[in-house]
Amino acid sequence: MSGAHQAATGQAPVLTAAALAAARLEPPFPFALLLDDGSRLDLLRPLRILPGKRIVAEGIRNGQRVLAKLFIAPGNARHWRRERDGLALLAAADIPTTPIIAAGAIAAGGHYLLTAFLPDARSLASELENTGDDDGGNARAWLETLCTRLGQLHARGIAHGDPHPGNILLHAGDPLLIDGDAVRQRPAPLSGGQADAMLACLLAGLPPEKTLAPLIAAYHAGNPRHTPSPTALQAQIDKYRRARLTDYLAKTVRPCTRFDVRRTTRRFVAVGRSDAASLAPLLDDPDRAMAAGVLLKDGRTATVARVEVDGRMLAVKRYNIKNAAHALSRAWRPSRAWHAWREGHRLHFLGIDTPMPRALIEERLGPLRRRAWLITDYHGGCSLAEHLAPCIDAAAPPPAESEALIRLFATLHAHRIAHGDLKANNLLWDEARGIAVIDLDAMTQYTCAAAHARAWRRDRARLLANWPEESGLHRWLDAHLPGACRSCS
Repeated sequence: MSGAHQAATGQAPVLTAAALAAARLEPPFPFALLLDDGSRLDLLRPLRILPGKRIVAEGIRNGQRVLAKLFIAPGNARHWRRERDGLALLAAADIPTTPIIAAGAIAAGGHYLLTAFLPDARSLASELENTGDDDGGNARAWLETLCTRLGQLHARGIAHGDPHPGNILLHAGDPLLIDGDAVRQRPAPLSGGQADAMLACLLAGLPPEKTLAPLIAAYHAGNPRHTPSPTALQAQIDKYRRARLTDYLAKTVRPCTRFDVRRTTRRFVAVGRSDAASLAPLLDDPDRAMAAGVLLKDGRTATVARVEVDGRMLAVKRYNIKNAAHALSRAWRPSRAWHAWREGHRLHFLGIDTPMPRALIEERLGPLRRRAWLITDYHGGCSLAEHLAPCIDAAAPPPAESEALIRLFATLHAHRIAHGDLKANNLLWDEARGIAVIDLDAMTQYTCAAAHARAWRRDRARLLANWPEESGLHRWLDAHLPGACRSCS
């Protein structure tokens, strides 16, 4: 029986806030709550869960579809009040947001806030993830609109302390600010430092812009009292991006809204929550799935197969144990699959193409690690070595390939990332996507410029070694890759 049907017939179980808090990440949808006005709220499906603290879900109340935010932690009234008052502040300042339908207490503890359910709305975060770094004029228009609205808030003395892409909804072509809990009324317009920090928080969660000038102009249009300094703003953006990346990578290996992570004395499994159900048979027995798939590589240290799950192609890479000495050397440190899982997510966070990591499995015996598996999307492109073979003696690769190569290595170099095995077979070319980086087992992001310079010189030499020194392609790459000298770092 569907959740909607159970809600319509009143058959969903009625729960309390305490029961929801105890359920942590797995509330028994569909379920119902009794509200303080005597009405019944039926919750159909979860949209976001903070274990034991908050649940955001689609629901029905009095026949109307609503977005329900449930506050279930001890002392939840404070956060509920902040959310309610913050959304009211945004609305009073004429900043588009989701309108409040009802707010109050849940019977036997907890609080609720109901806003209009916008079926066509999507978060800016998911939109950017689906469309890549650039959605043409739309993305730029959204961003400038957001900067202007943030300026308007600051000029009125209203602070939104967390304006990241997940707190911005796109609806009917218009960006809406949400998360009233982060909104505060200040006694005076925000100072320049406060304004810069909040603008940087917004921009840090979005694809990097070639120039900040149009965004600063858009912000100034909303807050004529302040014009951010491009240099100071960029420094703040970089600081926020580093902090966001650290936080995101930590989430990839612990249970949270986005990832389902389970560990026992025998196994560790991490998988995106949106993939957990469809990948369950594969996660239960990856070797069986590989045997039924198409073998792509069968080596002593790694075996790779292409498998099909629900109509989509995935690559499964098993990291093998060669012998007892190898087992002992790997037992006490994170597996290469663990490392590649995190580095794949790092590259996606930074906007660098790599097959999306879907799941990680490690065999364990208590604290000791043994074999491991990494499941990613399958990339059907050909290697860069194969793709560029016809133009090895040309003065330069074709324009699309030239631009993609320059952009990829400039981005990696700017973030102090070294691949560790940068042969041309670890770069895949696709006409639609450009270059994707694979085989991330040895990838490292350095904090020390000197250490990165040494690693980058090795990467650079490894890539150039794919083509003869006298070839046109070798000479072109040598001229256009970031330099090998220490000062280039």
